Amino acid sequence: MTDYCAFSKDHKCIKWSDYEIAQLELEEADHLCHGNWIEIQHQREYIELLQNTLRQHGIEIPSEY
Repeated sequence: MTDYCAFSKDHKCIKWSDYEIAQLELEEADHLCHGNWIEIQHQREYIELLQNTLRQHGIEIPSEY
């Protein structure tokens, strides 16, 4: 896609702004998803550490819902 339109007086594509905004939103979403995945991995490691500590001390782990 280009920022050129033969049918407008100033040759600016009306859809270009929408395209740029959508592209920026996708980049931001990708960045946020990556950050969230890292956080989920850290939380999972922490949960496993806590569960192992409970098991080592003979404490029953509460069942999931």
